[in-house]
Amino acid sequence: MAYRLPPLSALRAFEAAARHLSFKLAAEELHVTPAAVSQQIRLLEDYLGVPLFRRLTRAIELTATGAAMLPDLRRGFDCLAAAVDGTRSGDDGVLTIHAPPSFASRWLVPRLPRFAAAHPGIALRLSSGDDTVDRDGDTGWISPLDPRSADCEVAIRYGRGDYPGLRVEKIFSPDYVPVCSPRLLAAGRPLTTPDDLRHHLLIHDETISDEDLPPGWQQWLAQAGVRGVDAGRGLRFSNAILAVEAALDGQGVALALSPLVEADVAAGRLIRPFALSIPSPYAYWLAMPEMLAGRAAVAAFRAWVLTEGAAGA
Repeated sequence: MAYRLPPLSALRAFEAAARHLSFKLAAEELHVTPAAVSQQIRLLEDYLGVPLFRRLTRAIELTATGAAMLPDLRRGFDCLAAAVDGTRSGDDGVLTIHAPPSFASRWLVPRLPRFAAAHPGIALRLSSGDDTVDRDGDTGWISPLDPRSADCEVAIRYGRGDYPGLRVEKIFSPDYVPVCSPRLLAAGRPLTTPDDLRHHLLIHDETISDEDLPPGWQQWLAQAGVRGVDAGRGLRFSNAILAVEAALDGQGVALALSPLVEADVAAGRLIRPFALSIPSPYAYWLAMPEMLAGRAAVAAFRAWVLTEGAAGA
């Protein structure tokens, strides 16, 4: 198929000028003079037969035609940048992974040596923050991507998986399980049946703040058939790490996400007094801009983390 296109230099000049709404700033970005940018845009306008900018006294603004053209043109440049990057040998930039703090510290970091051994040439940077957890309908993190950058960013999110504009794949769906320190049992209070929880402090993980999605002790006790235990009492933490630390310290029984405590249970630092679990309404998702999916580092991390998640599940 033969493409009838204006010169690429004219399209680049228009995209930069439209993004900055300034011929001067576009010229600085493209390392040419403002007059050269203006000339390239005039050439493009002549080719299309329509004006793309309104030239004001001390500013420029897009015409309706220019504004309508810009999004598709930017997507085209994004795809072009991704295609070119995909043919390069190796990845010159850094792959940044954004992840929830609890997931990063208690699940991802202990597994990273396996990724590093399998992909020694990939420079990985781990970033952590609460903006990777869905909160009351807010989807949080969206990548501030510059498609011309060699660096790239993907996210692991804890939420519903509805992130418009991103490629999204489920890593796994976790369950909540009761855990406590062996020292708690050594203290003498019974913990043989779920009814015995009335004798212990309940530890609440309030990572999920949405009141319409309340996985917690009330649901667990109801499924266990326990009556007469105040499910609202005890210690509350907005961060899962703090809830687990309180359980490790022997302060009470925590209802924790299973993947975050599996290593402690295996090592005997925590025990699961009861087998009953309840599913989380959230899952862990891998989310990335579609244009990055083909990059070698991103593809390697995607394959690795999905395999690790399937093995854990």
